[in-house]
Amino acid sequence: MRTGKEIVYGIASMPADLTPPAHLNHYIRRHWTVENRLHYVRDVTFREDASQLRTGTAPRAAATFRNLSASTFRFAGRANIAHARRDLHDRADVFAVYSI
Repeated sequence: MRTGKEIVYGIASMPADLTPPAHLNHYIRRHWTVENRLHYVRDVTFREDASQLRTGTAPRAAATFRNLSASTFRFAGRANIAHARRDLHDRADVFAVYSI
């Protein structure tokens, strides 16, 4: 088994006496939870990085709809967004989540 050591530097706006390593670790892990839960889904499942939208408000609007879609699937109890997209044949199922 190969092991290694990685040194990561970060900047915090908190005083050093209020940020012991355990607290910093907690904040860093929370950041990566957001990264993995939202941005990974947008990048991989919705292929946002391959989007051709570049001008005006179109990129922001598309990102909003992607976030709404992912949130809707999660609100419906679906943990795997990619599977939920593939399984969704009747769009009424999604609207039923919001009682529409």
